[in-house]
Amino acid sequence: MQLFYNPDITENTTQFTFDKDESRHIVKVLRKTSGDTLHITNGNGWLFAAEITIPDIKNCVVNIVSKTFKEKQSYKLHLAVAPTKMNDRYEWFLEKATEIGIDTITPIICDHSERKVIKLDRFEKILQSAMKQSLNCYLPKLNEAISFKDFLNQEFKGQLFIAHCEETDKKSLKNEIENNKDITILIGPEGDFSVKEIEMAIANSFIPVTLGDTRLRTETAAIVACHSVAFINE
Repeated sequence: MQLFYNPDITENTTQFTFDKDESRHIVKVLRKTSGDTLHITNGNGWLFAAEITIPDIKNCVVNIVSKTFKEKQSYKLHLAVAPTKMNDRYEWFLEKATEIGIDTITPIICDHSERKVIKLDRFEKILQSAMKQSLNCYLPKLNEAISFKDFLNQEFKGQLFIAHCEETDKKSLKNEIENNKDITILIGPEGDFSVKEIEMAIANSFIPVTLGDTRLRTETAAIVACHSVAFINE
């Protein structure tokens, strides 16, 4: 099954027209024609089966013939991850986290961050592509980049963790995760969080944790954290 994405489709939609780019892809590249079935998600849990009625290369029209609501995972995972120096590493994290299952991603700018400007449009496309490839009906929310301090000045619920490499007393993340609990995890930049940032997080009720015995890259640490939460909640 190939999955298409369009946020404008709702459970009340009966007919839909794809834009020029999608229409061209459907009709010219995939060679779909009248009567063929397409599967579409709006990224909010709905999966639609649609029949092509007008296979126009500029305005492909479909009728919605069935709809199914996919239940979401029982927990909400929010990863706040510092942008990596190389964009492709962060994009890899976004792709894999979407495949595994994540709800919210916030790029955080830290004391040791080497990259402080990101292109959200590019990252959004990565998320959409990963959602479609993995046949997932939920598109993760990507927040604007925010400073570490401003991120902490928010209200959180559920379990709160900060993963860092300082030689201090830390708990094992996999042993602290509780089933069906919302979770927020902080992952620092290549140079790790500063001591001041770690202290600030702890003062804001974040529990310091380790992700294992080896030093991990930022994007690897984020994926390990994401998978740990998914595994415990299976």
